[in-house]
Amino acid sequence: MYESYYGLSAKPFQLKPDPHFFYGSKGHKRAMAYLDYGLSQGEGFIVITGEIGAGKTTLMRNLFAKLESDKIHAAQIVTTHVDSDDILRMVAAAFGLAFEDASKSTLLTRLEQFFRQCHAQGKRALLVVDEAQNLTPRAVEELRMLSNFQTSDASLLQTFLLGQPEFRKTLLSGDMQQLVQRVIATYHLGPLDAAETRAYVEHRLHTVGWRDDPAIAEGAYAAIHAYSGGIPRRINTLCDRLFLMGYLEELHAFGGDEVASVIADIQQEFALPVDVAKQREAEKTQVDGDAENPLQTQALPVLENMNERLSKMERSVVSILDAVKKIVSTPRPRKLPEEEA
Repeated sequence: MYESYYGLSAKPFQLKPDPHFFYGSKGHKRAMAYLDYGLSQGEGFIVITGEIGAGKTTLMRNLFAKLESDKIHAAQIVTTHVDSDDILRMVAAAFGLAFEDASKSTLLTRLEQFFRQCHAQGKRALLVVDEAQNLTPRAVEELRMLSNFQTSDASLLQTFLLGQPEFRKTLLSGDMQQLVQRVIATYHLGPLDAAETRAYVEHRLHTVGWRDDPAIAEGAYAAIHAYSGGIPRRINTLCDRLFLMGYLEELHAFGGDEVASVIADIQQEFALPVDVAKQREAEKTQVDGDAENPLQTQALPVLENMNERLSKMERSVVSILDAVKKIVSTPRPRKLPEEEA
């Protein structure tokens, strides 16, 4: 892969969240401050929202890396569209409790006993709920009910809710007022600006030993920010493809033209056939202009799966190219005079 070609110790633009690459932008530092504040309070709910790929999960991984395990027992769940009973089973499983074939009352009893055991050991229980926008109102209400577990002087459970911007709509609905009253801090994690986008790219590169090879021009950074909108995951996807192209074409400098070329390739790969595109456009015109386009939402997991498949294909192609380069670069043995005769 391109790591060895550019002398990098690891892949700098991987998609999976890794606290090792955490970049503290203004927004991320403020979000971390809210999380730290929430931990210091030891009660209630902390709500962090942000666009897909804004770095919410990476933010939480960074927090988990700093937690003192002898003081806080933390668990994390990633929600889907589950009902109220299922959310309790997910919470129980996250804390390592038995949940199979258990009734709601049994689950609540086990959870309360566990939280009290943690308190007796001098620990606090912390629950992190990722993708909170998928929670139904009844599931959110069950999480609120868990916050009722208390001693005479302390809450037994604290909950952090991470979600996409639409989760704020759920909180603002009339049925959520009791939960909102227990939210002690909330923050929306926005995109990186142009300067932060450049700093983010350079931070990830320096983390793996980048020494200005390849050199990256101002125009390249501007094009990266314009395409990604300052969303870290989009930046990672684009830069990973950019470095792969640089390796394949043996480039040691990236400018705006190189970034534009990669963007064109990505857009072409995900372009729909003409007939399908016309059909989608016709369906789109039937959707109310003020409503959210469901096609876009449905396409996101497909694109993520496609990106993974393309990455695997690229790794295979690169392996073949490496072998070809070695064969081509190996000098052929010269024939002896008698062999030529």
